[in-house]
Amino acid sequence: MPAAPDFPPAPDRVAPKRALISLSDKTGLEDAARTLHDLGVELVSTGGTRAAIAGFGLPVKDVADLTGFPEMMDGRVKTLHPVVHGGLLGVRDEPSHAQAMSEHNIGGIDIAWIDLYPFEATVASGGGFEAAVENIDIGGPAMIRSASKNHGYVAVCVDKDAVDQVLEALKAEGATSLELRKRLAARAFARTAAYDAAVSGWFAGQVGDAAPARKSIAGALAQTLRYGENPHQTGAFYRTGEPRPGVANARQLQGKALGYNNIADADAAYELVAEFEAPACVIVKHANPCGVAVGSDLTEAYARALECDAVSAFGGVIAVNRTLTGADAKLITDIFTEVVIAPGADEEAQNIFAAKKNLRLLLTEGLPDPLAAGEVFRSVAGGFLVQGRDRSRIAASDLKIVTRRAPTPQEIEDMLFAFTVAKHVKSNAIVYAKDGQTAGIGAGQMNRRDSARIAAIRAREAGEAKGLAHSLAQGSACASEAFFPFADGLLEAVAAGATAVIQPGGSIRDEEVIAAADEQGVAMAFTGVRVFRH
Repeated sequence: MPAAPDFPPAPDRVAPKRALISLSDKTGLEDAARTLHDLGVELVSTGGTRAAIAGFGLPVKDVADLTGFPEMMDGRVKTLHPVVHGGLLGVRDEPSHAQAMSEHNIGGIDIAWIDLYPFEATVASGGGFEAAVENIDIGGPAMIRSASKNHGYVAVCVDKDAVDQVLEALKAEGATSLELRKRLAARAFARTAAYDAAVSGWFAGQVGDAAPARKSIAGALAQTLRYGENPHQTGAFYRTGEPRPGVANARQLQGKALGYNNIADADAAYELVAEFEAPACVIVKHANPCGVAVGSDLTEAYARALECDAVSAFGGVIAVNRTLTGADAKLITDIFTEVVIAPGADEEAQNIFAAKKNLRLLLTEGLPDPLAAGEVFRSVAGGFLVQGRDRSRIAASDLKIVTRRAPTPQEIEDMLFAFTVAKHVKSNAIVYAKDGQTAGIGAGQMNRRDSARIAAIRAREAGEAKGLAHSLAQGSACASEAFFPFADGLLEAVAAGATAVIQPGGSIRDEEVIAAADEQGVAMAFTGVRVFRH
């Protein structure tokens, strides 16, 4: 490890004389280049950026004029040269550095505005392997890191916002401050780290390495949150760049800023509603669905979802899988709702929602694919867990009927619906469902029997609210996201009114549970797939 040199302290103010600009995205280039030129800053650039600046009628030097070497190897080699990196790394007030710069005719570079080849965009757009490789930038990250390391003298910019900060400082003070240059360096190091994370993650996928020796997660700040889960915790929201329709890529039309819990709940709701092909509605409260239903349209789906647990739905998050209409909006706004997330909303619906100033309306212009590959992350002390997204989907042909009584076609349909919902409920999870509507949901209990009891309570209350003489779970299918370790949970489901049960199976007491189902005259199917959600 190199010893720390005894350099003189960096100056607080640096009045720039030369700027190096190299951009893939040239948004804002003309205004920035003109401002720098008007402030007396010499412009140096490469390739297409140099041509663009010259096209604005501004004087600009080609990097090749400094290095004495032309761009070569299809542009792969152009800035990897001591004249460039010496100009970025040279400590101007250190005599030995100043002497080396003088001897080798290396001029200092005081501003470096460099973005990177659009690797992430190339991958996101479906570019092939060779296209992705050619968009792995080498010279750009090297220059950014050189400029960032030498922030005592160089203002490094990796995006237009950073350039705007530099231009504002130059217009006001004629110089950049050390504090500003440090902030810009931190931002720049984060950008190159994120870029390398994107490249390494993509490459690991190309070679089929599901657990690479090193794993990086990168995101771009989407929003600073007022707080995290609780007011005493900090919070921030980052986008990873994954082109998956959902809360991260949604357009917020109205309402106050989203909070940490709003974002988490909206994500949970939208991932579940995307599982259904028919018009569907999901109502989520505290990361768990409290009502899920399909219908002939969204109005019917919402009304049926609300029936399951109207008490919990107050202040919840609503997700739908169709474009919202005015009729949908009128019904939804009858109770207080925190967030509505949908693929779209017509003009009438938007106008109705607009009257509810505290309601956040998120439009995504698409639905996430439940079968698409992807990764999910969870932090632990000193590390993080990574797993593949749960892409399981159970069909009727996957079911193993284990009881003497086979389920009816309607019971099979109800079982599959209930199991789909259970996949998105915190474990231990029990879901009662009938005719495309949840009747009761029990979530997050330490034992499965209690989850079955809680779901039964919800179903009984829902039946009472509907004016029925029986529980909404009467004649329902019961889904358990993991096996019943004992028969007690199954017996609670039967007592609640379930006539069919779906579960993964695999317990050492499966035969005992099957025998209990046969004794009660209920049908039961095993999926062979567990869908825990912790």
